[in-house]
Amino acid sequence: MRRWTTVPVALALAVAGAAAVPAVASAATRPAAAQCAAGWGSLPKNDSSFTSNQLVNIRTGQNPCYDRLVFDVPGASDSRRVGYHVQYVDQLLQQGSGTPIQVKGGAVLEVVLNASAMDFGAGKPSYPGRVGQPLPGVDLTGYRAFTDAQFAGSFEGYTQLGVGVRARLPFRVFQLDDRLVVDVAHDWGATG
Repeated sequence: MRRWTTVPVALALAVAGAAAVPAVASAATRPAAAQCAAGWGSLPKNDSSFTSNQLVNIRTGQNPCYDRLVFDVPGASDSRRVGYHVQYVDQLLQQGSGTPIQVKGGAVLEVVLNASAMDFGAGKPSYPGRVGQPLPGVDLTGYRAFTDAQFAGSFEGYTQLGVGVRARLPFRVFQLDDRLVVDVAHDWGATG
């Protein structure tokens, strides 16, 4: 009889151990570097297009290969592109004043959007960011590349922010309809 009681106990332990495997295996479910490879690089990326449309929201997301920033600019399109200048900087300096803005991380990615965060017709901000403060509604807890995101202001039709990145990692910038997207890879072998 005792023999039969040890088998169910051993089986229960095996099942309990198997139930714990997905939590341990989550690292194994990350894509291999070859599945993410694309070669984005870390040099500055630019588009000189300019739009009269305003920035209304900034949000973030996570992907197995990269962290993502999305800038919502309603009314922008292929014919009304949102221009940008995105580059790594030693220190984020606010446009117009040159005031340093602290951004936490191993590297600082400066994003300048060629779109205002002001609705000049209404005489009020179209995006509620405050200079030197984290982006409203953005929680970067658990992100692999992003460590911080600070609003640097909107000046003469340009909106600036600093993104704290774990290290100087490869990134890409592109437009999807009325959104500008900045993706930062989790590492140098994972850009897809």
